[in-house]
Formats: sequence, structure tokens, C-alpha cells
Amino acid sequence: MRRLPVYILLDTSGSMRGEPIHSVNVGIQAMLNALKQDPYALESVHISIITFDNEAREHTPLTALENFQFTDIEVPSAGGTFMGAGLELLIKLVDRDVKRSTEDQKGDWRPLVFLMTDGSPSDAYAYTQAIEEIKKRPFGSIIACAAGPKAKHEYLTQLTDRVVSLDTLDSTAFSSFFKWVSASVSVGSSSAGITDTQRTLPPPPPEIQLVL
Repeated sequence: MRRLPVYILLDTSGSMRGEPIHSVNVGIQAMLNALKQDPYALESVHISIITFDNEAREHTPLTALENFQFTDIEVPSAGGTFMGAGLELLIKLVDRDVKRSTEDQKGDWRPLVFLMTDGSPSDAYAYTQAIEEIKKRPFGSIIACAAGPKAKHEYLTQLTDRVVSLDTLDSTAFSSFFKWVSASVSVGSSSAGITDTQRTLPPPPPEIQLVL
């Protein structure tokens, strides 16, 4: 069975403490519940969660949606935004986990990546280097979310032309974002058999602005 790998990269720097990370945890749980109602998603979606603050961590290895047990993400008391380290870990995990097609069999579908940050990379040089490596790999879609007023769009637009922004870091905004992620993954899983090029995404809800 061909899998649709979905990697979610989350900023857990100090500024995400309190309500922001609580809202993210609630949003992810709601996203998982919604996806588990979707038979296409249950058939193919595998999810991995990566967090980054002063270091990057594999919070949850790539796991089939039906077996996915979410544990709340915690934020250290202080920490930078080592987004470059997050991307380096993403590359390592994709190289390790995603099955490439061979002459004999089809590999996994191209991975979807959702990255969310409320700041800009503390390791800007490592971040730009990692982007070069990411461009060499066959990702299906990369969607970056700039959350709140301090998130810097110009770094995210180097990574992908699909950047969205949330004005606030409250539960309404995060809930809308993860509902949209859920809808995007559902579209990805139902269209995976038809096309494996840049997938069309559903239009975002009003709380989410597309950055053009």
C-alpha cells in the first residue's frame, strides 16, 4: 500500500509557551479526529511531528493515522527558533522513512510538509543551507504558516511559495489552521491516486491569509 507521508514541523520556542502551544495541541487533536473519519486518509496517511526550539526533535515518528496516539507537545521555559535544525531533521527523516519508487514497485506518494512558526530562524545560515537540500528532494507540497505578528514571511517564502499567515496566536486561529491542514491532507489522500504533482489545496478559511 502506498503511503502519503505528512510531516508537521512546529515551533516550540519560548514564545509559544502557554495559550499558543495549548491551542496547537487542541488543534492537532481535532485534525487527527477529523482525518480518522476519512476513509481515504485512513488508507494512506502517515503522520510525523517534528518540533524545534534550541534543538530539533522527532516528537512522533512516521505513524499510520489509525495507530497515531497524540501526546501533548510541551515548550521548554526558554528557547530559540532553530528552524534550520528542524529542516535538517526533516531531510534526515524523509531520507530514512519515505520509500522511493523502484523499477519493481511504486514507492510512497510525495510527502506533504506543514511548517508553523511564530518567529524567524535563529540559525538563518543553516536554514538557507537546508532549503537547498530540500529543493533536491521530491516533496508534494510544502505549506508554511507564519503565526502571529512576529513571524517573518520573507524567510518562509524562501522555502515555499505556499505561505499562509495567522494574525493571532489564539485557539480560533490555530483551530482554523489545523482544520485547513486536515482538509488539505484529505484532498491529498483522495487525489493521491490521480496525480502526484503539486496538489491543489482547498481555499483557506477567513482567519488564514495567503501570503502572495
